[in-house]
Amino acid sequence: MRDPRIWKLGSGTKAILEYAAQSAEVFYHTLATHSASHGAPDLILAPVTAFGARLTREKLRIPLVTVHLQPAVILSAHDTPIIVPSVHRLLQLLPVKLKSFLFRHGPNPLDLFAGPILRRLCQNLEIPAPKSFFHQWWDSPDGSLLLFPDWFAPPQPDWPQPHLQTTFPLEDLANENPLAPALQSFLARYQASPPIVFTAGSANVQAAAFFATATAALAKLDRPGVFVTRDLTQLPPNLPDSIHAADYVAFSPLLRHASAFVHHGGIGTLSQGFAAGLPQLIMPMAHDQPDNAARLHRLNAGTSLTPQQFTPDRLANALSKILHDPAIIASARHLATQVSASHATASLSPIIDWLQTRAVTRI
Repeated sequence: MRDPRIWKLGSGTKAILEYAAQSAEVFYHTLATHSASHGAPDLILAPVTAFGARLTREKLRIPLVTVHLQPAVILSAHDTPIIVPSVHRLLQLLPVKLKSFLFRHGPNPLDLFAGPILRRLCQNLEIPAPKSFFHQWWDSPDGSLLLFPDWFAPPQPDWPQPHLQTTFPLEDLANENPLAPALQSFLARYQASPPIVFTAGSANVQAAAFFATATAALAKLDRPGVFVTRDLTQLPPNLPDSIHAADYVAFSPLLRHASAFVHHGGIGTLSQGFAAGLPQLIMPMAHDQPDNAARLHRLNAGTSLTPQQFTPDRLANALSKILHDPAIIASARHLATQVSASHATASLSPIIDWLQTRAVTRI
C-alpha cells in the first residue's frame, strides 16, 4: 500500500488490477490445495478482484458468489457509477441505450491491465479464457451478494442476476478493540465540544498533506480532533493537546463521541459514519470514493472536497457548514435509523438462506 499510484485517479485502478492479477495464481493454488486436502467447499465467496476464486470455479467447478461491498463496481447504464468524474460528466450526456452499447463493447481497464496475466494463467491451468474478463468474469453467473442497502443504491435493471441486496455489514471489531484509556480521557475532556474525527483510510500511508490540512482547519475552527492512521509518522510534529492521534480505533464506539467525520470515502468508513448519524465530509481520491461521495451528496448528509480543493480555508468553511446546517444534521441522524448493527444482524438469516440456494448451483 506504499505505492503512491493507488491513491490517484486512473493509476490507482491500474495498480489495483495489476496487483490482483499477479496474486491470482497464489490464490488459486491455495484454494486448490485446501480442496484437495480437506474436500472442496460447497461455495466460494469473493470480491471481484479475487481472480483466483474465479479460476477455482472454472477449474474445480465450485460455485462462486461475487461479493460487492459498493455500488461503484457495478457498471450500470441506468445509474452509472462515478469512477473518473470528468468521464462521468460526458457519459451522463448519453442516452441509456448508447451507454449500454459502450459498456458492452468498449474497452475496459480489467482486460487492458489484468487481462494478459489472467490469460496466461488460464492457459497454464488449461481453463478456457473468456473473450473479455470484464464482461464474462467480473460477476459470477452463480450469483452476486450486494452488501449495501437500496436507499444508498436503488436496484437497477442491468444489475447482475441473480443477486441479493442487503445492507452494510458494519463489523469493525469493536468488541475486540475497546477505546484506549487515553482516548477515553480525551473524549471525556471534550464532551461539551465533541471532536471531529479524521482518517484518510486504514491503508493510506500517503496522507501527510491530508493531516496537515486537517490540523490547520481545526485551528481555524478552534475545535478538537481525533486523527486515525496506521502510520503516525505522517502526522504533523508537535500536535496541539486538542488533537488526539491513534494508529487504530474501532469507529463505532469512537464516532458516538464525535461531531463530524472527515475521511477518504471508503465504503466501510462511510457506512460507519451513517450508523453514527454524523455529518460527513469526504475527500475522494480514487476507486469507489468519488461515487460514494456523490451518493452522500444525494442523501444530503454531508459534502465533499476534491484533493485540489482540500485546503485549510475550504475545509474549515465546509466543516462549519455541515456542523451547523439543520437539514444536513437531520438527514445524517435519520440515516442512523436506517443502518445499524441490528440491521446487519437481521440480514444474516436471509443471506444464509440465499447462499444455500447458490451452493447447489450446477456449473
